[in-house]
Amino acid sequence: MGKTILGIFFTLVIGFVLGVIGLFIAMYIGGNYAEDFVFNGVRGYEATGQIGFIIGGVIGLITGWWFLLKGKI
Repeated sequence: MGKTILGIFFTLVIGFVLGVIGLFIAMYIGGNYAEDFVFNGVRGYEATGQIGFIIGGVIGLITGWWFLLKGKI
């Protein structure tokens, strides 16, 4: 039971960390190249940052879940 809870915790941490990395990468792209992009009521780096966090978080959760199922954590 403790290993399962620890694996779920690490899955969430991996998701959050990759979400933050995606946030900063997307903010850089949005601030320099996508200044007129609009998403969720905001524009530019704020809009692409939200999308980057969502995509990075999903990738992180899938990666963490895959490691959890493979038993490598």
